[in-house]
Amino acid sequence: MIGITVFLIAFILSSMLTVPTIYLARKLKLVTNKKLRFHPAHTHEGIIPRAGGVPIYFSILLTSLLFLPFSKIMVGILFASFLLVLIGVFDDYSDVSPYLRFAANLVISGIVIGFGLGIPYISNPLGGVIPLDSWQIPIVFFGIHTIWVWADLLAVIWLSWTTNMVNWSKGVDGQLPGFVGITAIFLGLLSQRFIGHDISITSVSLFSFIIAGAYLGFLPFNFYPQKIMPGYGGGGLAGFLLGVLSIDWGHFHHRLLEIGWGKRRIAIFYWLISLILGISSLFLKGIEKLIAFITIALLLLIFIYIIEEMKKQNTN
Repeated sequence: MIGITVFLIAFILSSMLTVPTIYLARKLKLVTNKKLRFHPAHTHEGIIPRAGGVPIYFSILLTSLLFLPFSKIMVGILFASFLLVLIGVFDDYSDVSPYLRFAANLVISGIVIGFGLGIPYISNPLGGVIPLDSWQIPIVFFGIHTIWVWADLLAVIWLSWTTNMVNWSKGVDGQLPGFVGITAIFLGLLSQRFIGHDISITSVSLFSFIIAGAYLGFLPFNFYPQKIMPGYGGGGLAGFLLGVLSIDWGHFHHRLLEIGWGKRRIAIFYWLISLILGISSLFLKGIEKLIAFITIALLLLIFIYIIEEMKKQNTN
């Protein structure tokens, strides 16, 4: 299975590249020292190398170049990711202003959207979809291009938000790479179910497994007691890539429509999933949240399998 192959290669590359990164980070003073750079959110002790985003990024880059088809969007994602990690390295060295980082996030999100990624519509909880391509501005720059104002604006806001949200959520040793790895694996498994109906989903699925392998390959070095921190490059990259995957994998309701579900039923289904996740976040702690997340993901996989069987029966 190609998904397992790309996962293992990304995992091995990430692990191999992390070892010299730890040495170089110490050599170049890309470290966190509570005595010199105190931050109330830091829970570690001693001098810890940063720049964890570097081995993660290059493992994703190399594996993607080997196994993913060349496309304009993929070039944009990898280029924007490089810029994000580069900013992370500067931040690891000298603590870049958060306002400057946020401005850079907006620019980086705009770059990947300029390469073709976007949100042409969003689901309407009352049924149907809300189109975001009504306001278009044509521009001439090495050819004719079109800016979808509302669609592109929403995508910029979404990617900037996920980039910062996931980065802010990293707190203790091993938390970030474990969370990202598990999330990306399940996104890849969900995508696998629909490859037979939409061949473009293949790249989304493989890219999910590549991201999972890269972050889980980094995990042994970040788990307690951590030998290296993800830094802003690793945390921001995680949020950015999960945001990209969520845009690519944003049409699950189409699959439900294909098997005959009504728009009201789909909306209520989404509400119930959101309610369950919300209640879990309020009342569960630590490992309980992880167990709840895995349980819900497994139930969704079973549900998707049932959907596929129903579609086959309808076809026959």
